[in-house]
Amino acid sequence: MKSLIIRLLAVLFLLMPLSGMAQSKAGGGRQTLMVFGDSLSAAYGMEEEQGWVSLLEARLAEERYDYDVINASVSGETSTGGLARLPAMLDSHEPNLVILELGGNDGLRGLPLDTLKANLQEMVNLIRDSGADILLAGIQIPPNYGPRYTLPFFELFGELAIENELPIVPFLIDGIPQQPELMQNDGIHPRAEAQWMIVENVWPYLEPLLES
Repeated sequence: MKSLIIRLLAVLFLLMPLSGMAQSKAGGGRQTLMVFGDSLSAAYGMEEEQGWVSLLEARLAEERYDYDVINASVSGETSTGGLARLPAMLDSHEPNLVILELGGNDGLRGLPLDTLKANLQEMVNLIRDSGADILLAGIQIPPNYGPRYTLPFFELFGELAIENELPIVPFLIDGIPQQPELMQNDGIHPRAEAQWMIVENVWPYLEPLLES
């Protein structure tokens, strides 16, 4: 009887690590994902829980990734404002992973692209110096700004990704502006009904970072 109990205890001991692995895909305890963006990520025009960042948090839990999600996005934020705000956010939240989604307001205001790129580069440097990984989100602005500005604006994000060897979501809201019924009346922000599409755009580029 005693030997049987010992064997059963040994089996339970061996199964304990496997049980822990089944509960979570993220090793080393809970980690922090910070989304650092503007109104596209700040649930503009809807309840916070309807925004894509909240939906992403639910997706992470569903897929058993142990991540706390911090939405550090501010509507109307430019790259200059983001750069000024970023150090305090990094110190406060100590993220393991940052989705950097800024630049749209620079483009809508027609601000110099050299300034935008320099600000984004400095933010990349700050995030990397903090020890966090980065996923860059590419942005496009409406075509009425003219190809002489809109094309180099869009290409800027790809250039930044290549120069820094960063993973990039090519266009955060890809597939949504082409369907006017999914856009708010301003023609810039997706409706609540389209937020799940943003998660689908982000997930293929985010998941490899979660696995690593």
